Amino acid sequence: MLKQKLDEVESRIARAAAHAGRKRSDILLVAVTKKFPAAVVREAYALGLRDFGENYVQEFDTKRAELTGCPGARYHFIGHLQSNKSKKAAEIFDVIHTVDNAKLGRRLDEDSSDHPGKDVLIEVKLSTEPAKAGAAPGEVPALVEAIRGCSHLRLLGLMTMPPWSDDAEKSRPYFARLRELAGQNGLQHLSMGMSHDLEVAMEEGATMVRVGTALFGPRKKQ
Repeated sequence: MLKQKLDEVESRIARAAAHAGRKRSDILLVAVTKKFPAAVVREAYALGLRDFGENYVQEFDTKRAELTGCPGARYHFIGHLQSNKSKKAAEIFDVIHTVDNAKLGRRLDEDSSDHPGKDVLIEVKLSTEPAKAGAAPGEVPALVEAIRGCSHLRLLGLMTMPPWSDDAEKSRPYFARLRELAGQNGLQHLSMGMSHDLEVAMEEGATMVRVGTALFGPRKKQ
């Protein structure tokens, strides 16, 4: 079942890349495995997936002991990161997509002294939804400068999450705005697009798409 779903997602990415005049190799598929057990991560790994997204530091910390047999796997933190969990996040994640203020950046820099070259992205809030986290667009230049001044962090780009809608086209303005911000700040990577709107995200320049439901189905309610 997972193989079939992965094939379908890969076909979608390949078609979207061709439509946008891009290469499939330009897009990183991050398989979002939050709320799924380590066995699911291992199954996905066996099918060739290497990049996995998680939302909760504590949840992944309990999983990772079961993932020692997955060499080359990279784990991405894509949830809201509280500063008091930055040390553990720096220890167990390879990429952190959700740095949204300079204080958190400095904490991660200190906590990454044993893991130099930690890859990070800045999360940008482009919607007015109170529940959404992220730096305001006007804060991005100063935050980029602050993170670039951190000796243990490597700034890859920007990340955003538009308001949820069944209509993928409604995500386009948010993706386009993130692309503009990245260009203005000399950043290469854009983490944007999920199961329902990855094609639109890729048309607007996404280099990382975060896909969970289309691969693994709906998560169980807690």
